[in-house]
Amino acid sequence: MAAPQKGDLSESERKILQLIDAGDVKEVDRLLASNAVRVNCLDEYGMTPLMHAAYKGKEDMCRLLLQHGADVNCNQHEYGYTALMFAGLSGKTTITSMMLEAGAETDVVNSVGRTAAQMAAFVGQHDCVTVINNFFSRSRLEFYTKPQGQEKEPLLPPVLAEPLHKIIMTANLNPVKIVMLVKENPVLVDMAALEKCYQVMNLLCEQCVKQQDMNEVLAMKMHYISCVLQKCLAFLQKRDDKLDALVKSLLRGRESDGFPQYQEKFIRDCIKKFPYCEATLLQQLVRSITPVEIGNDPTAYSVLTQALTGQMAFVDADYCVTCGERGADKRCSLCKAVTYCSLNCQKLHWFTHKKMCRSLREQDADLDKDTPRLKELKDDESDLVMETANFLQELVLRAEEKVAAAAGGCPAELLACPSTSTEGQSFTRD
Repeated sequence: MAAPQKGDLSESERKILQLIDAGDVKEVDRLLASNAVRVNCLDEYGMTPLMHAAYKGKEDMCRLLLQHGADVNCNQHEYGYTALMFAGLSGKTTITSMMLEAGAETDVVNSVGRTAAQMAAFVGQHDCVTVINNFFSRSRLEFYTKPQGQEKEPLLPPVLAEPLHKIIMTANLNPVKIVMLVKENPVLVDMAALEKCYQVMNLLCEQCVKQQDMNEVLAMKMHYISCVLQKCLAFLQKRDDKLDALVKSLLRGRESDGFPQYQEKFIRDCIKKFPYCEATLLQQLVRSITPVEIGNDPTAYSVLTQALTGQMAFVDADYCVTCGERGADKRCSLCKAVTYCSLNCQKLHWFTHKKMCRSLREQDADLDKDTPRLKELKDDESDLVMETANFLQELVLRAEEKVAAAAGGCPAELLACPSTSTEGQSFTRD
């Protein structure tokens, strides 16, 4: 079959683009089933129906088109855009994930050399950037669930693939969160299982470094998760059978200010243990955290999160102080200073937060007491203030008119500009 040509659309194919815009999934399904349209037809700009649906944020339509064989990696667009790029521009994380799961390539660039993640970042769709940067194909992990070569047993028992893949795909790199994901799956809370999991993570790390297109970001993430799993194993060997002691150690705050210094040291150690010393990413991370005294910003966690997910930690959102989950909406009822994503996280953190809760409450009370407050005006006082303000405004306008007349009609706003009599300096009236 000849490759589709740009703009070579039948009447039914032009109609399907209108139906996508309207969100009429049922009619599009009928047309595709009747073979009245080519699922990968191109409009005059080289856009396929899938590209249109992705850009317009039509999740059900994208799913339908993929089921009918839409090419997720078609790049006949006049500027080299792909369906994944349009999904990233739309800001829809569900559609972005759908494109990735359908086999979308993440390293393809458009006509100006930008990948889908870079395009999403350029327009401020940081959640989509995070989804793209954290995607890892399930099939790559399942490779280790089958015996290879002379092996009699797989390196990874199939029952461990799903919970381990969930950990790999998380965008939340807080070590407490990863330990909590381990705790959620009883099959992982086992010394033999954890040993197999971290060994596979080490192999994946090596694979990411040694593949033709080296992926240092993914390699560092695999290494970091391996370190957390090894820490879980170490605590299980100490008979911490529910990993509660590990969670407490990661949350325990410094006496002076509650800063989780053990967690900070652990993350720094994970970074420094990355086995490929020549990696540019490792050198950048080390340069960023080494000069910073523990307890100051940026923390190792924020630096690592920014590097691996493209997500600015603790910016424009509330994060759970326990597990780092974004969108936390519950506050300590006493001090109102710390945020949690659940009651469970609040309970886990209370043993260390209670030492600081009282002082935080007192600080808040002092701030409230010292904050200058406007005097509440009575009705007659309010009228007087308004009248005075109007009178002053009228005086200003009269003064501007006089100045303008003296300057030969020169607009008052020009006369108000800073003087630039000295090159490179500007002066303004107080």
